[in-house]
Parts: sequence; C-alpha cells; structure tokens
Amino acid sequence: MTGPSEWLSFPDAPRIVTPPPGPRSRELLAQQGRLETDAIGYPHYFPMAPRVAQGSTIEDVDGNRYIDWVAGISVLNLGHRHPRLVAALEAQSHAIWHALELPTEARIRFLEELAGVLPGTLRHHSRVLFTVTGGDAIETAVNLADFAQKRRGTVAFSGAYHGVHGGVVGLTSGRRYHATSSFGGGTVVRVPFPDPYRPVLEADEGAAGTIAYLEHLVNDPHSGVDAISSVLVEPILGEGGYVLPPDDFLPSLREFCDRHDILLIADEVQTGLGRTGRMWAVEHAGVTPDILCIAKSIGGGIPLSLVAYRDDLVPELPRGFHLGTFRGNPLALAVGTEVLRVLKDGELVDRTRHRGAALVERFRALQAEYPAIGDVRGRGFMIGVEFVSDPVSRTPWTDRAKAMRAALFARGVLMHTAGAWDQVLRFMAPLVIEDELLERGVAAFAESLASLDAPLSPVRTGPSPAGRAGRPEPHFAPAPGGPGPVLPPVPGRTLPDAEPS
Repeated sequence: MTGPSEWLSFPDAPRIVTPPPGPRSRELLAQQGRLETDAIGYPHYFPMAPRVAQGSTIEDVDGNRYIDWVAGISVLNLGHRHPRLVAALEAQSHAIWHALELPTEARIRFLEELAGVLPGTLRHHSRVLFTVTGGDAIETAVNLADFAQKRRGTVAFSGAYHGVHGGVVGLTSGRRYHATSSFGGGTVVRVPFPDPYRPVLEADEGAAGTIAYLEHLVNDPHSGVDAISSVLVEPILGEGGYVLPPDDFLPSLREFCDRHDILLIADEVQTGLGRTGRMWAVEHAGVTPDILCIAKSIGGGIPLSLVAYRDDLVPELPRGFHLGTFRGNPLALAVGTEVLRVLKDGELVDRTRHRGAALVERFRALQAEYPAIGDVRGRGFMIGVEFVSDPVSRTPWTDRAKAMRAALFARGVLMHTAGAWDQVLRFMAPLVIEDELLERGVAAFAESLASLDAPLSPVRTGPSPAGRAGRPEPHFAPAPGGPGPVLPPVPGRTLPDAEPS
C-alpha cells in the first residue's frame, strides 16, 4: 500500500460531494457553450469544470475528485503536475521561452537524452525533425519518406488515427473526419489492420493474410497500386479500439518493407514513452522503424512533437523542409528532457508492464461474469474493454459503452470510449497511478457493470483469496512476487441509485 508521503494524487479520490455536474461546473459549462465552438466534444463526455489536478486525480470547481483513467488521451503518462516536471518547467521559465531553431542548452540536452532511449538501431543513429502536433509529425514523416524514396504512396490501415488537420486526415481511416476536411493529402492505400477479435484476411490466425494482401498490392501489375513509398502503422490501434495485433504482425511487416525497399513509419504518438510497458511499443516485437513519430507524453502536457529518422535515410534535407513557429519550444524541451529521465531512471516502465497484465486479468474476470464484455485486450496501461450486445455475433454495443462511461463518471472515475462504433472503453491511466486508485477504479467499474446489467455470478469489487474460476486474484504490485494492496475504504464517495440519464 502506498504510504501517505508517497502519493502524487489526492488520496481520497474518488470523492463525489455533489452529483456532477455541480452548480459551479454548470455555470462554467454554460459560459463555454456561449463563447466556444459547438465542435468541442469532451464537455459532453465529462460534464464538469476542472479546478486543479494532481497525480492521477482531478478536482472540479464543486469539490468533486475524480480518478483520471484518461490522462489527456495518453498525454500525461507521468500524471498531472509531476514534481520533477514542475521543477524543470520552473527552471526553464527563468531562462528562455522561445528561440526558433537556435541551439539552446535545453534543446541540446533534450536531443542528447532522446538519442539514448530510441528503439533498436535508431539509438544514437538518428536525426530529429521537430514538429508542432502529433498529426504534424505524421504528415512530416510521410513527406520525409516520399522525399527519401522519390516516389509517393503510403499504406495506412483500417482503424488508424493519425490526426485530422491538413493532409494527414487522409491517413486517418474514419469517414467522419474526412467529411469535415477540404485537404485530401497524399496517395493513401488502405489495408485492413489485423484484428484478432474482428478478423479480416485471416487475421485471427496471425499476420499472414495481411502480408499476403500487401504482397498482392506490390507484385500484381493490376492491383491498382502504382507505387508504395512507406507503410505507416500504429503498433497498437489507438482510436481504432485499442486493438492488439498478432505477435507476428510487426516483424512480418518489417520483413515485407525490407523485401520491397519500403520505409516503415511507426506512429508511437499514443503507444510510446512507457504506455505499453516498454519505452516504445515496437520493442515488444524487436522491430526498429525507419521513421518514428513522437508526441503526446513527450511534453508532459506541454505541446511537443517530433520525428526521429535513420541518420542515413537522406543525404541532406533542404532548409525549410518543414516549418512551424512553435517547433521545439524551450519550455517543452526542458520538460521533455525530464520526462525521458524519469522514465529511464526508475522501474516505472517495467512496473507498468506487470501491473497492466494484472489489470487485464481483472477485466477478464469481469468478462466471465458479464456477457456484455466481448473482449479484453492490451499491453501495459493501454487496455481495451469491448462491449457487444451479443457475444456470439460480436455486435458492437455503442450504447452500453457510453452508459458505462456515464456510470463511471457518476462514481468519480474518468474512462473514455474508442473503436469504430465507440464500443470500447479504454484504460489509459497515468503510469504513476497509485495501486489503491487502481483498486478503487476497478471496484467502480464492477459497480457500474452491476448497475446496468445482471452478472452471470455475483460481482466482487475487491480482491478475493480464492479468485475467480479457481484462479488467484491478481493484485497491482510494483513487481512480480511483491505483496498486493488491500482495497481501502473510499472516503467521501456517494454512489447514485441508478445509471445517470
């Protein structure tokens, strides 16, 4: 159990003192509605107004405290206001805030730190091109691949999310994003992502079907594809539903690219920086991409993104190959350096792998009781819980996933949806979350399930010595073999009688 002095979060979360949204939150939400665009979405999913955030918790203006299993969509791998990041930001704020591309000490420190943690052969053998957002990094990576290859054509996968601004929207698979963009982007070849739960191209038997289809595109003169410069892939689908591909997918994709002189671009915007229990998700497969896209958590909550590419990829890039006033901001770089040091110095990434595996088992135990849960999958703290209205036909159950999100919110836990039909709840808490908050969040998840549907067997909201189905109940320990925490009382929590409307 975490000692009081070791907590980064509010120790009494979740705490609901007034059913959200409280009166002050309603005031601010109404003001936002008058002043800001209708296009924003998150206030509809989580109708509250944050006042302060700490560790893996958020307090709203009405005094409610929430366990944050959203983490800014994997932006806050180290949580809200991590003390070491706060110190780095404060120190840099007394030096320089904006420096264009000039070599500040903050910039060089960041580049040197990053070079030592990149995956595989990119480590100490890469060059970096700073960008502004995650989508900007993706678009720049594709432009870089086309420039290096002197041809155009990018393979992107179904379920992919690579951003929605400019030309990058064409690489994202969702039709709803295409409908609001006037920028078509480059040449995109769409291929089904190997999804073991919803297989296409025999994806349930491994990656062979996907690779065979890619070979067809390259080798058949009547495939309709004239050229392929690069393959762009998320090691685990993010917005597409936290889909974990077969183990042979990334190695087979790397081999395919090597056979045909095609560059492999890894989008690690969401999967990177410890999220999956490795520094980079590609490391689970022992694969090194030619180009790596990094954003989200690298800035610790301050916008920062970049592309790292093989140092022998191109002899020289023309000046101005990519521009952006706020690229490589010194404040973000100072924080980014500390992000890398925190992840590298301790056991946080390894603990995330072990705790995530235990959490998958907890969700799967609930799956055995509730047929509405069709699938549980993931690595580290990137876990998807998919809801279906029929476990046989696997019909996506959008309403149930959204009802669970609302029921969790009423109980003081923030968890968001994903997937083609918004049928997946995704766990993406900060890696620094305390074990007790994991236990309380799982308890709230079980309570939310029980409030919406009758289980196949009684719901257990805490550890059980016997476990379920004769298996030991997994706990969230710092490392395998360590003692697990005991589910503590949840001070201040008020549970509603039924699901909020």
